[in-house]
Amino acid sequence: MEKELGFAHFLAQVDGVGISVLVLLLALSVASWYLILTKGIANLLESQRAETFLKRFWNADSLQEVNATLSGQPADNAFAQLAQLALNAAADSEKHGLQKLAAAGGTSEFFTRILRNGIDQEATRVENGLTLIASAGSAAPYIGLFGTVWGIYHALVQIGLSGQGTLDKVAGPVGEALIMTALGLAVAIPAVLAYNAFVRRNRIWLTRLDAFAHDLFALIAVGAKTNSSAGEVRPLRVVPPAEGRK
Repeated sequence: MEKELGFAHFLAQVDGVGISVLVLLLALSVASWYLILTKGIANLLESQRAETFLKRFWNADSLQEVNATLSGQPADNAFAQLAQLALNAAADSEKHGLQKLAAAGGTSEFFTRILRNGIDQEATRVENGLTLIASAGSAAPYIGLFGTVWGIYHALVQIGLSGQGTLDKVAGPVGEALIMTALGLAVAIPAVLAYNAFVRRNRIWLTRLDAFAHDLFALIAVGAKTNSSAGEVRPLRVVPPAEGRK
């Protein structure tokens, strides 16, 4: 009898409700792991592209050079996209002045609104998929527990009908039912860890993007030079006279 107990025996004895619980846990696991892997790889690649762009940006001699660089290649990270938005807004403002409704509040307000909208769009993008990961992490243990309770209920009913209520007859079916709880935890634990890691990464990412937006505002709207907290960056270099160059 002991050799017959196990996961295979549990699957053979499980009913429709148990199968539904298993399918739901499997779907949550596949969906969460897909998002974990794809978002993890995408975040890593975007961070590398952002670091490359920021180094080029702060080593540029002028905003015109930055604009020419962005025009020649796609903006493949949030910092490049934000810089492109700001430079396009600056060009549009210079061409049309305050005639357009979008710039009716003044140039500074116009640039602030453009940069804030860009940051909000990036915040929405990086949060995509986190709801499903959080749902898997919070709901999977309860789904597994429900499957365990349902399995124990049916095991006890079958034992009661057979009239054999000894410990060896009860322990096996109850132990098999606990597999559902273990599966729920196996789905939930990676999802919770990944969710916390993504939330922390997104918070740092958006903080850096916000600092970069302040620098863009100072460079474009105010024209001041500023140090940035958005990573390893420094002010735009002014082209020195010929005799001052090394």
